[in-house]
Amino acid sequence: MKFTKLSIIIPAYNEAKTIQMVLKKVCELELVDQIEKEIIVINDCSTDPTGLEIENFKNEYPDYNLVSHHQPVNKGKGAAIHQGIALATGEYLIIQDADMELEPSDINHLLNAVLANDVQVVYGSRFINKDHQNTSYVWHILGNGFLTRLSNLFSGFRLTDMMTCYKLIPTPVIKSIVLKENRFGFEPEITMKLAKVKGLKIMEVPISYIARNKVEGKKINSKDGMRVIYCILKYKFLK
Repeated sequence: MKFTKLSIIIPAYNEAKTIQMVLKKVCELELVDQIEKEIIVINDCSTDPTGLEIENFKNEYPDYNLVSHHQPVNKGKGAAIHQGIALATGEYLIIQDADMELEPSDINHLLNAVLANDVQVVYGSRFINKDHQNTSYVWHILGNGFLTRLSNLFSGFRLTDMMTCYKLIPTPVIKSIVLKENRFGFEPEITMKLAKVKGLKIMEVPISYIARNKVEGKKINSKDGMRVIYCILKYKFLK
Protein backbone atom coordinates (compact mmCIF):
# COMPACT_ATOMS: atom_id res chain seq x y z
CA MET A 1 0.00 0.00 0.00
CA LYS A 2 1.30 3.42 -0.97
CA PHE A 3 0.32 6.81 0.39
CA THR A 4 1.87 10.27 0.41
CA LYS A 5 0.94 12.09 3.65
CA LEU A 6 0.67 11.15 7.33
CA SER A 7 -1.20 13.31 9.85
CA ILE A 8 0.40 13.16 13.30
CA ILE A 9 -2.03 14.32 16.00
CA ILE A 10 -0.51 15.49 19.31
CA PRO A 11 -3.04 16.10 22.12
CA ALA A 12 -1.50 18.08 24.96
CA TYR A 13 -2.71 19.07 28.41
CA ASN A 14 -0.29 20.69 30.88
CA GLU A 15 2.79 19.41 29.04
CA ALA A 16 4.80 22.64 29.04
CA LYS A 17 7.96 20.81 30.16
CA THR A 18 8.00 18.38 27.25
CA ILE A 19 5.86 19.73 24.41
CA GLN A 20 8.69 21.52 22.60
CA MET A 21 10.94 18.46 22.83
CA VAL A 22 8.20 16.27 21.36
CA LEU A 23 7.41 18.77 18.61
CA LYS A 24 11.07 19.05 17.64
CA LYS A 25 11.51 15.29 17.50
CA VAL A 26 8.37 14.81 15.43
CA CYS A 27 9.16 17.71 13.10
CA GLU A 28 12.71 16.49 12.49
CA LEU A 29 11.62 12.89 11.93
CA GLU A 30 12.14 11.72 8.35
CA LEU A 31 9.40 9.31 7.40
CA VAL A 32 10.02 6.25 5.26
CA ASP A 33 9.12 6.16 1.58
CA GLN A 34 9.33 9.99 1.40
CA ILE A 35 5.95 10.30 3.15
CA GLU A 36 5.05 13.88 3.99
CA LYS A 37 4.19 14.89 7.57
CA GLU A 38 1.27 17.00 8.73
CA ILE A 39 1.60 17.76 12.45
CA ILE A 40 -1.54 18.77 14.32
CA VAL A 41 -1.09 19.75 17.97
CA ILE A 42 -4.20 20.24 20.11
CA ASN A 43 -3.80 22.19 23.35
CA ASP A 44 -6.65 20.98 25.57
CA CYS A 45 -7.09 24.28 27.46
CA SER A 46 -3.96 23.74 29.54
CA THR A 47 -3.58 25.65 32.81
CA ASP A 48 0.20 25.78 32.43
CA PRO A 49 2.17 27.49 29.59
CA THR A 50 1.67 24.60 27.12
CA GLY A 51 -0.19 26.83 24.68
CA LEU A 52 2.54 29.48 24.82
CA GLU A 53 5.24 26.85 24.29
CA ILE A 54 3.42 25.58 21.20
CA GLU A 55 3.11 29.04 19.67
CA ASN A 56 6.73 29.89 20.52
CA PHE A 57 7.80 26.72 18.72
CA LYS A 58 5.73 27.62 15.66
CA ASN A 59 7.27 31.09 15.57
CA GLU A 60 10.79 29.70 15.91
CA TYR A 61 10.29 27.04 13.23
CA PRO A 62 7.85 28.53 10.71
CA ASP A 63 8.92 26.16 7.90
CA TYR A 64 7.49 23.06 9.59
CA ASN A 65 4.03 21.89 8.50
CA LEU A 66 2.58 22.43 11.96
CA VAL A 67 -1.06 23.21 12.71
CA SER A 68 -2.09 24.25 16.24
CA HIS A 69 -5.53 24.39 17.79
CA HIS A 70 -6.37 25.60 21.29
CA GLN A 71 -9.49 24.13 22.85
CA PRO A 72 -11.56 26.83 24.63
CA VAL A 73 -12.60 24.34 27.32
CA ASN A 74 -10.75 21.33 28.74
CA LYS A 75 -12.63 18.24 27.55
CA GLY A 76 -10.05 15.45 27.75
CA LYS A 77 -7.59 13.57 25.55
CA GLY A 78 -10.29 11.88 23.51
CA ALA A 79 -11.97 15.18 22.68
CA ALA A 80 -8.62 16.66 21.64
CA ILE A 81 -8.07 13.69 19.36
CA HIS A 82 -11.54 14.18 17.85
CA GLN A 83 -10.54 17.74 16.95
CA GLY A 84 -7.27 16.54 15.45
CA ILE A 85 -9.08 13.96 13.35
CA ALA A 86 -11.42 16.64 12.02
CA LEU A 87 -8.39 18.72 10.94
CA ALA A 88 -6.39 15.83 9.44
CA THR A 89 -5.83 15.80 5.68
CA GLY A 90 -3.35 12.92 5.34
CA GLU A 91 -4.38 9.55 3.94
CA TYR A 92 -3.31 8.01 7.27
CA LEU A 93 -3.11 9.38 10.79
CA ILE A 94 -1.43 8.46 14.05
CA ILE A 95 -1.52 9.90 17.57
CA GLN A 96 1.62 11.02 19.38
CA ASP A 97 1.55 11.71 23.13
CA ALA A 98 3.18 14.94 24.30
CA ASP A 99 4.92 13.43 27.33
CA MET A 100 8.07 11.79 25.87
CA GLU A 101 6.97 8.28 26.90
CA LEU A 102 7.11 7.13 23.26
CA GLU A 103 9.92 7.48 20.73
CA PRO A 104 8.67 9.22 17.54
CA SER A 105 11.14 7.34 15.34
CA ASP A 106 9.10 4.20 16.08
CA ILE A 107 6.38 5.66 13.86
CA ASN A 108 8.45 4.40 10.93
CA HIS A 109 8.05 0.83 12.22
CA LEU A 110 4.29 1.18 11.89
CA LEU A 111 4.57 2.79 8.47
CA ASN A 112 6.83 0.00 7.21
CA ALA A 113 4.31 -2.56 8.44
CA VAL A 114 1.37 -1.05 6.57
CA LEU A 115 3.47 -0.49 3.44
CA ALA A 116 4.78 -4.06 3.35
CA ASN A 117 1.74 -6.06 4.49
CA ASP A 118 -1.85 -6.64 3.48
CA VAL A 119 -3.23 -4.74 6.47
CA GLN A 120 -4.98 -1.40 6.91
CA VAL A 121 -4.34 -0.71 10.62
CA VAL A 122 -1.15 -1.10 12.69
CA TYR A 123 -0.85 -0.80 16.47
CA GLY A 124 2.48 -0.19 18.19
CA SER A 125 2.81 -2.65 21.07
CA ARG A 126 4.85 -1.96 24.20
CA PHE A 127 4.66 -5.64 25.15
CA ILE A 128 6.09 -7.58 22.20
CA ASN A 129 9.76 -6.86 22.93
CA LYS A 130 9.23 -5.40 26.42
CA ASP A 131 11.59 -2.56 25.52
CA HIS A 132 10.32 -0.21 28.20
CA GLN A 133 11.65 1.53 31.30
CA ASN A 134 10.30 2.70 34.68
CA THR A 135 7.22 0.53 34.19
CA SER A 136 4.64 0.09 36.94
CA TYR A 137 4.03 -3.66 37.15
CA VAL A 138 0.53 -3.33 38.58
CA TRP A 139 -0.81 -0.84 36.03
CA HIS A 140 1.22 -1.52 32.91
CA ILE A 141 1.64 -5.28 33.09
CA LEU A 142 -1.43 -6.44 35.00
CA GLY A 143 -3.79 -3.55 34.22
CA ASN A 144 -3.07 -3.15 30.53
CA GLY A 145 -2.76 -6.89 30.10
CA PHE A 146 -6.20 -7.50 31.58
CA LEU A 147 -7.83 -4.70 29.59
CA THR A 148 -6.27 -5.94 26.36
CA ARG A 149 -7.40 -9.52 26.95
CA LEU A 150 -10.91 -8.32 27.73
CA SER A 151 -10.90 -6.22 24.57
CA ASN A 152 -9.69 -9.18 22.50
CA LEU A 153 -12.49 -11.31 23.88
CA PHE A 154 -15.12 -8.96 22.50
CA SER A 155 -13.34 -7.54 19.42
CA GLY A 156 -11.96 -10.77 18.00
CA PHE A 157 -8.53 -9.17 17.60
CA ARG A 158 -5.39 -10.80 19.00
CA LEU A 159 -3.63 -7.73 20.36
CA THR A 160 -1.02 -7.45 23.10
CA ASP A 161 -1.48 -3.71 23.77
CA MET A 162 -4.94 -2.29 23.09
CA MET A 163 -4.22 0.85 25.16
CA THR A 164 -1.24 1.91 23.06
CA CYS A 165 -1.15 5.50 21.85
CA TYR A 166 0.42 4.50 18.51
CA LYS A 167 -2.46 3.46 16.28
CA LEU A 168 -1.88 3.95 12.54
CA ILE A 169 -5.31 4.18 10.91
CA PRO A 170 -6.55 5.23 7.45
CA THR A 171 -7.98 8.74 7.85
CA PRO A 172 -11.15 8.03 5.81
CA VAL A 173 -11.87 5.03 8.07
CA ILE A 174 -11.55 6.92 11.34
CA LYS A 175 -13.44 9.93 9.97
CA SER A 176 -16.32 7.60 9.10
CA ILE A 177 -16.59 6.43 12.73
CA VAL A 178 -18.68 8.42 15.20
CA LEU A 179 -16.46 8.80 18.28
CA LYS A 180 -17.98 9.73 21.63
CA GLU A 181 -15.40 9.18 24.36
CA ASN A 182 -13.67 12.35 25.59
CA ARG A 183 -11.04 10.80 27.86
CA PHE A 184 -9.07 7.56 27.86
CA GLY A 185 -12.18 5.67 26.77
CA PHE A 186 -11.07 6.64 23.26
CA GLU A 187 -8.68 3.66 23.11
CA PRO A 188 -11.23 0.88 23.71
CA GLU A 189 -13.90 2.74 21.74
CA ILE A 190 -11.83 3.02 18.56
CA THR A 191 -10.62 -0.58 18.92
CA MET A 192 -14.12 -1.98 19.33
CA LYS A 193 -15.44 0.14 16.45
CA LEU A 194 -12.56 -0.81 14.15
CA ALA A 195 -13.46 -4.44 14.85
CA LYS A 196 -16.85 -3.77 13.24
CA VAL A 197 -15.36 -2.42 9.98
CA LYS A 198 -15.88 -5.13 7.38
CA GLY A 199 -12.73 -6.50 5.78
CA LEU A 200 -10.35 -4.48 7.94
CA LYS A 201 -7.07 -6.21 8.85
CA ILE A 202 -4.89 -5.24 11.80
CA MET A 203 -1.40 -6.11 13.03
CA GLU A 204 1.05 -5.03 15.73
CA VAL A 205 4.72 -4.06 15.71
CA PRO A 206 6.98 -3.55 18.73
CA ILE A 207 7.72 -0.06 20.05
CA SER A 208 9.83 1.26 22.94
CA TYR A 209 8.37 2.91 26.03
CA ILE A 210 9.68 5.03 28.92
CA ALA A 211 6.96 5.26 31.55
CA ARG A 212 6.47 8.27 33.79
CA ASN A 213 4.72 8.46 37.17
CA LYS A 214 2.05 10.78 38.59
CA VAL A 215 4.65 13.19 39.95
CA GLU A 216 6.02 13.52 36.41
CA GLY A 217 2.53 14.13 35.02
CA LYS A 218 0.96 10.71 34.37
CA LYS A 219 -2.78 11.35 34.08
CA ILE A 220 -4.53 7.99 33.70
CA ASN A 221 -5.87 6.50 36.95
CA SER A 222 -7.97 3.63 38.33
CA LYS A 223 -11.23 5.42 37.48
CA ASP A 224 -10.09 5.60 33.86
CA GLY A 225 -9.39 1.86 34.01
CA MET A 226 -12.97 1.22 35.08
CA ARG A 227 -14.18 3.45 32.25
CA VAL A 228 -12.13 1.39 29.79
CA ILE A 229 -13.91 -1.80 30.94
CA TYR A 230 -17.27 -0.07 30.59
CA CYS A 231 -16.38 1.15 27.07
CA ILE A 232 -15.28 -2.30 25.91
CA LEU A 233 -18.66 -3.70 26.88
CA LYS A 234 -20.61 -0.66 25.70
CA TYR A 235 -19.13 -0.43 22.21
CA LYS A 236 -19.25 -4.15 21.64
CA PHE A 237 -23.03 -3.94 21.59
CA LEU A 238 -23.70 -0.26 20.73
CA LYS A 239 -22.57 1.99 17.90
